[in-house]
Amino acid sequence: MAEDVFKALADPTRRRILDELVERDGQTLFEICARLVTRHGLGLSRQAVSQHLAVLESAGLVRSRRQGRYKYHDLNSEPLEHIVTRWLRPRAPESNP
Repeated sequence: MAEDVFKALADPTRRRILDELVERDGQTLFEICARLVTRHGLGLSRQAVSQHLAVLESAGLVRSRRQGRYKYHDLNSEPLEHIVTRWLRPRAPESNP
């Protein structure tokens, strides 16, 4: 699972998509595409952004839900929290002699 997360985070476009979802969760594909163009100058096709979202979704970083005609994408930070707790444990207090 962690391997998929690292693969998903390796691409700068996917990190920008996650940044946009952190700022505003629950966006449609159209909204994500518009924000990538206006804020980052990334003129990607909807199909390209959709493929990036599929990678993020397979890594568990994005969840999608349908409401009527629209598909909304939400950030899921649980895989990142799992990685952080795996390697960053609280340090034991140092003993002073």
